[in-house]
Amino acid sequence: MESPMGIEEPTTTRRCVHDMVAEQAARTPDAVAVSYRGRTLTYGELDSGANELAHRLRGAGVRGGAVVAVVLERSPELIITLTAVLKAGGAYLYLDPAELAEQRARIVRDARARFAVVTADTQDRTPDVPTVLRYEDVRTGRVEPVHAPEVVPDTPAYVCYTSGSTGDPKGVVVSHRAIHRLLDDPSWISVQDDDVFLQMTRVGFDVSTFEIWMPLVNGVRLALAPPGFADLAEIGELICAEKVSVLWLTTGLFHKMVSHQLDSLAGVRHLLAGGDVLSPAHVALVRATYPHLVFTNGYGPTENTTFTTCWTAGTGGDGPRVPIGVPIDGTTVAVLDDAMRPVSHGAVGELWVGGDGVATGYLNRPGATAEKFVADVDPARPGGRMYRTGDLVRWTEDGTLDFLGRADRQIKIRGYRVEPSTVEMELLRQPGVEQAAALAHTSGTGDARLVAYVAVGQLPQEDWNAFSTTLRERLRETLPSHLVPWAIIALPDIPLNGNGKVNRSVLPQAKVPRNVPNDYVAPTDPTEQRLAEIWSDALMVDPVGIHDNFFDLDGHSLLAAELLVAVQGEFEVSLPARTLYLRPTIAELAEDLRRQIGHDTRKPLEATTDATVR
Repeated sequence: MESPMGIEEPTTTRRCVHDMVAEQAARTPDAVAVSYRGRTLTYGELDSGANELAHRLRGAGVRGGAVVAVVLERSPELIITLTAVLKAGGAYLYLDPAELAEQRARIVRDARARFAVVTADTQDRTPDVPTVLRYEDVRTGRVEPVHAPEVVPDTPAYVCYTSGSTGDPKGVVVSHRAIHRLLDDPSWISVQDDDVFLQMTRVGFDVSTFEIWMPLVNGVRLALAPPGFADLAEIGELICAEKVSVLWLTTGLFHKMVSHQLDSLAGVRHLLAGGDVLSPAHVALVRATYPHLVFTNGYGPTENTTFTTCWTAGTGGDGPRVPIGVPIDGTTVAVLDDAMRPVSHGAVGELWVGGDGVATGYLNRPGATAEKFVADVDPARPGGRMYRTGDLVRWTEDGTLDFLGRADRQIKIRGYRVEPSTVEMELLRQPGVEQAAALAHTSGTGDARLVAYVAVGQLPQEDWNAFSTTLRERLRETLPSHLVPWAIIALPDIPLNGNGKVNRSVLPQAKVPRNVPNDYVAPTDPTEQRLAEIWSDALMVDPVGIHDNFFDLDGHSLLAAELLVAVQGEFEVSLPARTLYLRPTIAELAEDLRRQIGHDTRKPLEATTDATVR
């Protein structure tokens, strides 16, 4: 069927995930389903172990859609448990034992979970729930198939809590129907009989849906990474040791692996990445190094079950940005303005998604569900629903979608609307930049400023400031002035969170190093010293030299007015509004102040500042 939105929407009978795994186990009971640290679990063992635990869960009262908290380390036992919860008719809610206890408890309270599965090692890290089953105690010998007649494709299969970018994490309820739409005969990936998938993301992250269930419904091997977030060398060794052929990496981890562990990707047949704006340079490097490798940029919010669109390298879209491609099977998309009207081709709009992948809604939050999940605007889908992603996109000339970033990440800089991802992309094109992140800092006066962070790897620390200054000058040549960051901070690495995404919340927010080309000259008397302190507080720059130009330090007219008020109050003088335009350095302003005060205040300061700082 062809919808008026121009997206092919095949008619498919949706099925339950555990039934497909059970059918695969019946076909190849002796094939290896899971490998982990030298251990293996066959499909037959997976199915019988899941049946045994499912009987216990049914006996404890688990029925269609009941939320079951799962508190296990990543292991074959975890895969058995997830399968068992589905067989019993429950919806699994994964709780990472490594997370803060209060975070786990808060999620359990919000989910109102009444059941939990734990192990002897994790039972003391399990929030209070009415019924707790310990994995080691569930052996009953009942391995026959479980009968759960109330379980249908629309029954919830799992609950995944969002990362809470708005400060309010919500439980996304995903049905079997939505997972089946992801797994059923996908056109965006071809699973081969000898493939090995690596499960490395946090199981509470929705990409794990693809990592776990895609191999298991296709009868290939699922390799599990050890618990915790390994360093790059360990990840590279694991990929090689397990002979991983299909690999998913978040954008941040993809950039790191290409920069530092490119050799470890030699055996990968299909590499998928996504979660943020990808660097075209990194994609080009991995493609040039391994021409045999299939590369896919996969985009999708948690609320639309892992992937919404996919772009595979070589299928068009080879431009200055990496596209997010076209909707995957069973998915519809619409690019709409604020009034929910389609925008013209090439115009920027917000992405709305529909189809069978759309989640049931937010757990126990009908108001939030009604706000973000609305009736589909496509008349060809009566009764269908759409989800508002909050992401900005546009259709390109070759028919693919270009991802421009989050609408809620846009900031106002001097009256201009700025998308930080535009700056990040430009920084990633610069030699020596391994990763980049940009965000807004707000000064004490409420002034919003764009600050960029770049990972510079092994660059000596004494060269960081000079490198940052050079980068800023390069950006002035390619970007409008309002997109040039107020400061660029060099770091050896940019931190990632537990989901493998850039952890912007831990990036430093203190005063930034000066990013001006002239040499630093320290204050020479008390007047210059006090002016330097006032400038440093207003500009959020440390240190400020007496020959640094106010406007080179990203000063502007509004900030100049506020700074002059502070100077006049400190020195009890009157200064014209154009003072900083006429005397934009501390040395010049100090000389003017001395004349007004009527006497020379130039008493030498103690030699406490290094005059060679840059």
